[in-house]
Amino acid sequence: MSGMVTSGLDSAVQIGALVPLTRPGWVEAGRQLLAGLELAVRDVNDAGGIAGRPLELVVRDTAADPDRAVAAVDELARLGVVALAGEYHSVVARAAAGRADALGLPFLCSSAVLDALVDRPTDWVARLAPPQSRGWQIYADFLLGEGRSRVAVVAQPSVYWAAGTRILRDHLTHRGGSLIELDSLAPPAVCDALVEHRATALLLLVGTPEPAVPIVKAVRRDPRLADLLIGAPAGQPEFGEWATLLGKDGAAIPFLRYLPDRLTALGDQVEAALRDQLPKAPSFVAFEGYDTIVVLADLLRSHGTDRRGLANSWQYVDVSGTRGRIQLTRPPGLGLWQWTYPPIQVADRDSAAVENFRIRYPR
Repeated sequence: MSGMVTSGLDSAVQIGALVPLTRPGWVEAGRQLLAGLELAVRDVNDAGGIAGRPLELVVRDTAADPDRAVAAVDELARLGVVALAGEYHSVVARAAAGRADALGLPFLCSSAVLDALVDRPTDWVARLAPPQSRGWQIYADFLLGEGRSRVAVVAQPSVYWAAGTRILRDHLTHRGGSLIELDSLAPPAVCDALVEHRATALLLLVGTPEPAVPIVKAVRRDPRLADLLIGAPAGQPEFGEWATLLGKDGAAIPFLRYLPDRLTALGDQVEAALRDQLPKAPSFVAFEGYDTIVVLADLLRSHGTDRRGLANSWQYVDVSGTRGRIQLTRPPGLGLWQWTYPPIQVADRDSAAVENFRIRYPR
């Protein structure tokens, strides 16, 4: 599968794209990510490509499978791509990052937020999405600001969900709140446990549509839980499938998304183009994809197509993306290059019109 734009110019500069396009991957997120990547590649080529050479996207479906992602990295490296882009799932991105580091292949991760994306400090890996610790601490502050100090979580087994639970617990307990981990994912048992623990919020650290959708429906229909806030920090309500499956039941469920109050001028143009291209409104994930190519194209133009040269050039990134000015630094403890100030919002779907979003933080 390829997003190549044909041209009569010299041989293409290839970028490998890792995206979840089949189950059990989060398919809608993958399609949004790919749409942003492909649109940016077309725009780069319309503007003359990379020193007169077309940019080509070589796409591989990870299907949320770390082993499949590692195999894709190996294949893409053999094919001669100059860099890797993309991936949405943190556990998959972590596996891809480790293999890219071992092979000496630059990887600009678009969407995965896991703090421990790499096992050791490396110059081969950079990231645009904010680290999970920063975003989820903001989410915990939002909950406390809403008066929700007794927070329950339902979580599936995963390094990502476990890291999120730890971040939430540490931040809440240090500020007088508490976190309760529920033992069951069965909706009736979840409802009973919420009542027993007198929880004021339930956070869904689970996949969608299963088991998130049936849990939401059960909680919404339980009169004992009428005042409970349901939250989904990982962003499940961002995507159109959520509103289709849940309707009004899916509204007023705050989630994290990585958008500013206002897009840049470039962002406005990209949003209009994505609306024409996608069956549903573009999500922040599509903008992450677009910005990934913006950064890589800028480096390829200014520092050439040598892999080592690219890996040594993250520090020089200073470019306007769809969501703000992008610069990369090396924050302590992360071991990779990181967009210094990616935007973070807490948003939800409006109960009066579920297709519309409300910004809950910052106000």
